Amino acid sequence: MLNSIVNDSRVSRLIEFALLEDIGLGDLTSEAIIPDEQLGKAELLCKEDGIVAGLEVATLVFEYCDHGITLTPNIADGGIAQKGEVLATLDGSAKSILKGERTALNFLQRMSGIATATHRYVHAIAGTDAKIIDTRKTVPGLRVLDKWAVRLGGGFNHRFGLDDMVLIKDNHIVAAGGITKAVEMCRKHLADEGIDVKIEVETKNLIEVQEALRCAGIHRIMLDNFELDDMRKAVGLIDRKVEVEASGGVNLQTVRPIAETGVDFISVGALTHSVKGLDISLELTHID
Repeated sequence: MLNSIVNDSRVSRLIEFALLEDIGLGDLTSEAIIPDEQLGKAELLCKEDGIVAGLEVATLVFEYCDHGITLTPNIADGGIAQKGEVLATLDGSAKSILKGERTALNFLQRMSGIATATHRYVHAIAGTDAKIIDTRKTVPGLRVLDKWAVRLGGGFNHRFGLDDMVLIKDNHIVAAGGITKAVEMCRKHLADEGIDVKIEVETKNLIEVQEALRCAGIHRIMLDNFELDDMRKAVGLIDRKVEVEASGGVNLQTVRPIAETGVDFISVGALTHSVKGLDISLELTHID
């Protein structure tokens, strides 16, 4: 069971900013049409099959708008929803419900889209030992929600930010003058600063894999845009001495053959950088 993120201060700040951005000085349309005392009921309706993610966040959005609004979920975050299913019902001020509608849906649709995409990748590699992980290719400011949605879809998180671990990529290797020098410099820096994090090295061919294996203190080797045959050879060379991550050229057609090479992790930027939101709508069903 995943822990909740509703108490994460980053989420609260996101919601406050999003509501300020959307409402500004007020919802002019609702204020003109709907009396303050008018109560209403609404439904969050799922209009396509998918994995639900973000109902907890949507609940917080409506609470920020009006503590008198009650959101009652019919399904938990991470659950499978069918087209036409009512995900949750809302009761409270009709004006306040409409004030929070778009912000709540923006979070809910994006997070559910990410969770649904992740679930498809996880399902595609079922029966293998590989894990689907995300990347830092997230919408600026939304990373905490994007990565949470990946977990709700059955995936795992790579580093959250640059301070989580050392990832020596191609540009770092060029700047350092080679993989070996880059690893040595990073190990020294971590030791000098008293920082205990893992080190991962990106490689582009089998020669670089062999060089990385000669370096002490690394924990994972990334195989970046390897052909399947070379990926299998790399997995054999590494022989479980360190973890292996495959990256680049990953889609729903290629992910299973990649998983079957024996890699431990498959990073998929598309989970968050270009995901399609799940189609969810809010519909008023009753006005008092």
